[in-house]
Amino acid sequence: MTVTHIPPLPVRDKSAGRALSPMLTRLAEERATGVLVREHGTLHLADGRVVHAESPLAPGLDVLLTAHGTLAAAAWQQAAARTAGPPQAAELLLESGLLPTGALELCHLDALYDAGYFALAPSSAPGRFRYDNAPRPGPLPSVPVVALERETLRRRLLLHRLWPDPAIDSAPLIRADPVPAAPVTPRQRAVLDRVDGVRTATGIARDLGRQAFHTLVDARRLAAAGHLAPVPPAALDPAPAYPALACPPPVTDPDIALLKRLRDALEAL
Repeated sequence: MTVTHIPPLPVRDKSAGRALSPMLTRLAEERATGVLVREHGTLHLADGRVVHAESPLAPGLDVLLTAHGTLAAAAWQQAAARTAGPPQAAELLLESGLLPTGALELCHLDALYDAGYFALAPSSAPGRFRYDNAPRPGPLPSVPVVALERETLRRRLLLHRLWPDPAIDSAPLIRADPVPAAPVTPRQRAVLDRVDGVRTATGIARDLGRQAFHTLVDARRLAAAGHLAPVPPAALDPAPAYPALACPPPVTDPDIALLKRLRDALEAL
């Protein structure tokens, strides 16, 4: 009897198509309007679409508009003082003719995807949604939830391929000049010049008035080339509970005391 080889059934990748935020997916399906607050950022929804995003890790719309001369900082401050938030301030400037439509829409989408990337990062706390059925004012473009999630996944994969250590994204950065020195682009040089052992990549992005994700890309490329590294975790630990010159507390656990004696005996050999 001839036995025919039966190929295995295809197994669906469990990670493929998985929603980054099941709550956000549900809100999109019900066309909800309101504010979703997550650990690393906030998403504003209207009819189930993302209309605005904010994160403490990403420069806001005001920074992107004013950092490179698109808009005078004083003009933004005056508009912000008269409105309820960044989208309304930008729309007021648009109506007054101080801000070109194309520049506003581009900066708005840049800020939305940038902050949305951090807002959808893995979190240790559940999100909270506040329904608000007030109509969304103004002409700013919105983004489907599925598009924001797809772009967020693409960005995660890109960063991993550039340099797989995520500590580069959040830890203070230090210089680590390679031998021989690898060349850097002018854009990367601006990032490298601000590495001081205190600033993080997102802090450098704010200083430069650039999107935080693009600065993460530069930082990971610089790390891959050996130009910078995260501050070692040990250097960030708080000072010990006892003075450096004092003796540490005595060991009372008998098992630990036995291990220490064995270690001391081996070191004495």
